Parts: sequence; structure tokens; C-alpha cells
Amino acid sequence: MTDVLESVKALADGFATTFKHLFRKPITEEYPEYKRPLPVRSRARIILTRDPNGDERCVACYLCSAVCPVSCISMQSTERSNGRRYAAWFRINFGRCIYCGLCEEACPTSAIQLTPNFDHCKREILSMVYEKEDLLVDHCGKDPDYNFYRHAGISTAKRDKGEHINEFKPVRVKSNLP
Repeated sequence: MTDVLESVKALADGFATTFKHLFRKPITEEYPEYKRPLPVRSRARIILTRDPNGDERCVACYLCSAVCPVSCISMQSTERSNGRRYAAWFRINFGRCIYCGLCEEACPTSAIQLTPNFDHCKREILSMVYEKEDLLVDHCGKDPDYNFYRHAGISTAKRDKGEHINEFKPVRVKSNLP
């Protein structure tokens, strides 16, 4: 008998909640005219940033495409005459991207950064494929002073890491161990 009373009470509580919300004024946001302010840490559209010298930060290490759970990032690496690597082409399919942010976390050069710009949907699915020229911006993004090659250095036929102009000496990781 107590099970029946508990069931009736639960049913009555559900109906009371529904009845209470039935007479409330609906909350409607006119989306295109009013855009809700997003949280500070929201992640959406991917951009490719530049280092403080104006060069591309992406060194085409393939870490972003390796960590991407839906395999929407692809690129081809090549090397300049001074020994620095860069992406000959970089492509992302926003039709498949789930905006997880793993590519931004995996990027050692801070080249990939996610912006809060979330409303870039289109009717044609093939127009959601963005090339490097569409993603590359003219600023440093969240890390304005970070320069990957200044910290990591490059080895060339003439000089070793840390011997080029404006490069720091590389850190010996084993010397930092206890």
C-alpha cells in the first residue's frame, strides 16, 4: 500500500511542477539580434597565429592531426632554406570538427588557438573546409611573446641549436632531474 501512495505522490509532484511552469512567461532570446555572452574559456573556431616576428608558428609537427579524435586536420610539412619547418598547406574540415580543443593543447608552438567565434555554419558542407590562408591571422593570439624557435632552436649545417641570432641555449633536461 505504501508503494502505491509513494507512486501517487511522485506523480502529483510531477504534475504540480508542470502546472507551475505552465503559467510562467517564456524566456525567448532573439538569437541573431541578441547573442548571449559566452564564458571566458569557451572554445569554437580554430585560428593559426603568428610569432612576434610575423612568421607562421606552425612547424607542421602533425601532433594536432594525431590527437584529433575525428581526424579533421591535415597538413603537409616542408622546410625553408634556413632550416625552419612550416606547413606547406594546412586544412581543417569544420563540418567534422567537434571543438574539443585537443589540437590546441597538443600544439607545442601555440600556433593553433581556439576563438569564441562559434557561428560560422554554412549550407554547403564543402565550404566548411578551411585552408591555411583562411585560418592564418596577423596577430600572436593569447601568447604575444612566445617564439618557438627562440626556445627550441634549430640545427643547420653551419650552426647548432642556440647559436643562431636571438636564440636561447637549449635546456638540458637531464641536468634538471633530481
